[in-house]
Amino acid sequence: MTQTTAGLRWHRKPASRDKPWVVHVNTTATGGGVAELLEVLTVDERDSPYESGWLLLEAPAEFFHFTKNLHHLFHGGGKPSLLQSESAAIYRGVFLAPFSDLLSSLQPGDTVVLHDAQTLGLASALTPFGVRIVWHCHVGSAEDGPAKAALWSFFAPDLAKVDAIAVTRREYLSGAGVDIKIREVSPAIDPRSPKNRPLPKSTQKELLDGLGLHGPCRRPVGYRLWQEEPLPQDASVVLQVSRWDPLKDMIGVLGCAHALPAETHLILCGPDPDEISDDPEGGEQLQLVLDARSGLEPHLKRRVHVLALSLQDSTLNALRVNALQRRADVVVQKSIQEGFGLTATEAMHKGKPVVATRVGGMIDQIQDGQNGILIDPANAEEFSSAVRRLIDDPGIRAGLGQAAARSVSEQYLMPRLVEDYRRHLIARKKTI
Repeated sequence: MTQTTAGLRWHRKPASRDKPWVVHVNTTATGGGVAELLEVLTVDERDSPYESGWLLLEAPAEFFHFTKNLHHLFHGGGKPSLLQSESAAIYRGVFLAPFSDLLSSLQPGDTVVLHDAQTLGLASALTPFGVRIVWHCHVGSAEDGPAKAALWSFFAPDLAKVDAIAVTRREYLSGAGVDIKIREVSPAIDPRSPKNRPLPKSTQKELLDGLGLHGPCRRPVGYRLWQEEPLPQDASVVLQVSRWDPLKDMIGVLGCAHALPAETHLILCGPDPDEISDDPEGGEQLQLVLDARSGLEPHLKRRVHVLALSLQDSTLNALRVNALQRRADVVVQKSIQEGFGLTATEAMHKGKPVVATRVGGMIDQIQDGQNGILIDPANAEEFSSAVRRLIDDPGIRAGLGQAAARSVSEQYLMPRLVEDYRRHLIARKKTI
């Protein structure tokens, strides 16, 4: 694909026409929670009443610069003026591409799920085919004001064409004028996946050795690592795994380094931004984190490790994140805004105590003091104190971790999400 073209292509085509189709559309097959969810949602169980498919929307770089601003607008920031700019015309122009040949395989009774703002503009192109159109909004915040109002005005024609909307929290769509279409649907994890399945201690060590964390690696493949000294085998570890995004506040996590015991190390880990086409700000954010790390005092800097993991081998990437989460003593998610926070869910599933901010979906997952700790995102001292308290008290860590694993098992596993889709989002039958 050139920088001036757009198109749809099958990443996973439904196996047959024996059942109605449920086709998911997003912009990337790697990186981020949506792609990971679709890896499971588009693999049909034997008793599934439908055949699943996965379409990828490909677009020029300018498109993703515009949709990154949409992402910020969903969280109460961004630049509303760009919704009236040439960039907005590029966004709309992508959906004027000749998709009909591919979409003509759709039939009434099928369901198409558009994931996030990047694909919502496809709704108009889908209406002639008589399918049920679902928009799954994975991001958002309770922030309100001119930014949100401008966003809903921009998307009003698209929202009018969708039949149902899935969102983590109803409040994220306040002011959109689509109340009767909204279904609250929380994300979920697959405990059988490479990222979440049990790992023997020997495998964990092998994976971490392969990242160079414990010393120079013979064959460094699929990662970039910034560290002054190797991670000691017996060191306690605080970990955050997230995209390189200002809303994840990785630099704020660095701020707790001074409060940690001298034997505790901090690992900041995210996907290699060079491999994520739909997030053009990732490289800049990673560099800001590296600059902040460079400014630390030497005795702190040597205990901070920054990892950018390749997505080229998705299974290896998932196993590495699995090993890192299991190695950690405390997992943090210091987001300024957070639609849900699947990395916290993954860590909780592994029995890890999590310190997270009191925002968005973290409020639904964590009951403060019972299965984790919630803090004010603007209170750096509170964050540092909570992390230090957990590092100092293994009993509290164990108790919170056990409760966290139970809560994920009860509420946030993939069978529940599949059932939510079947009950609330997928068409029984629809005619033109």
